[in-house]
Amino acid sequence: MAFDDTKVREYLRTTHETPLLTEREKHLIGLAVTMTRGCQVCTRGRIEKAREAGINDDMLNALVGIVSAVNAGVSAATAREGFRLAGTSPQEACGELCSPAVRDGR
Repeated sequence: MAFDDTKVREYLRTTHETPLLTEREKHLIGLAVTMTRGCQVCTRGRIEKAREAGINDDMLNALVGIVSAVNAGVSAATAREGFRLAGTSPQEACGELCSPAVRDGR
């Protein structure tokens, strides 16, 4: 059976229609997410859509700086906590959210 993306598309459409965020905010959030997820193709598409919506490269570069800083902070905090946990015994098991192997019983 082929994948049916009807429910996903409906969810995305409904979510995107929220009146609580401006179109500009939606573009910037979408771009921040694609950069964080590391998808270059999606990021390119989001940059093109943002430009079409009137968001200039100065604003986009400011967003890149913020996303980079936030990700660097998260990485540093994660490493700091990892070092702290490495000195404890017994070590906590990684949960299913960060390890598919744990989720799958491997």
